[in-house]
Parts: sequence; structure tokens; C-alpha cells
Amino acid sequence: MSLRIYTRTGDQGTTGLFGGGRVDKHHPRVEAYGDVDELNAALGLARSIEMMPRIDEVLVPVQRDLFAIGALLATPDRDKMQQQLEKARIDEGRIAQLERAIDDGEAELEPLKSFIVPGGTPKAAALHVARTVCRRAERRVVALARDIEIPALAVQYLNRLSDLLFVLARVANRRAGAGEVTW
Repeated sequence: MSLRIYTRTGDQGTTGLFGGGRVDKHHPRVEAYGDVDELNAALGLARSIEMMPRIDEVLVPVQRDLFAIGALLATPDRDKMQQQLEKARIDEGRIAQLERAIDDGEAELEPLKSFIVPGGTPKAAALHVARTVCRRAERRVVALARDIEIPALAVQYLNRLSDLLFVLARVANRRAGAGEVTW
């Protein structure tokens, strides 16, 4: 017997949280993990365009991390939230890995002298879209953290990730031989 994708439990505008409880679908917690889910989908789209092994290899673990962050945000119980963070191995070491990936990407690039207009190749453009979704998710998580205790590492991770996505978009353009349009 297979499980059905529909449960009908959300037909009245509420959704269930990990560990129990229901909230409105427009609850700030749902908005936050929904934006993280959208970011994950945007990264999947970016990975599907013009395969670039070193870029895509960085993004797959990020997508796994985002599932964990989404689960963390959907978990109202503080202890279970901490378990989600530990299970995902999102810690200072993981933040440092993102920073190393940023540094590695920047080593391939000319230093920034002005703002970059998002675009270029389809791969780079998709990474720029993912970057903006990441910034929105970060804003939602920060807003949620004003009312609900959220581990600071979730915000730090999203902040670093948006920087990484900016660098990866620039790297994708450079590797494809596409110039950058400056503002």
C-alpha cells in the first residue's frame, strides 16, 4: 500500500508542524520554511542548467543542509530543534566550509569594483535568482527569530550561502566566457 500525497488536513488553511501542533499556513514559521524550500528548488533548477561539476558539487550538500534547516524551522520543540541542527551537522565547521567555497570562487575572479547586474549565462542567472530567494529566506528567518527561539547558526548559514551564490554566479559566467555587466 502506498501513501497518498494528499491528506486533506490542510484544506482549512492550517498545516502540521514536526513534533505536533497546527498553525495557519501564513504563520511566520511556515513562511520561513516555505522560503527555504523555495530556495532549495531554485538551487535544483540552477544545478540542472549547464552542468558545472565544481559548482554543482558545492550545491548538492547545500540542498541537503536546506532540508535540515527547513525541518528545524518546522519544529516548535526546542530540544527537537537542536537535534535537527546536530543531525544536519550544521555547525561552525559547516559555516567555515561555505566560507572556503566563497574564497575558492573569489580566487578565480577579478576583484569587484562595482555592482554586478544579475544575468549572464542561464546558469549564472539561475544562481542570481537563488541568491535573491536566499536573502528573502534569511529575512524571514530573522523575523521569525524575533518571536521564536531559532538557533543563530540558521541565520549565519543563510547569510553565508547568499554570498556563496553571488560568487558562484560570477564564477559560472567567467567559466562560460561571459562578461559581467556592471552598474
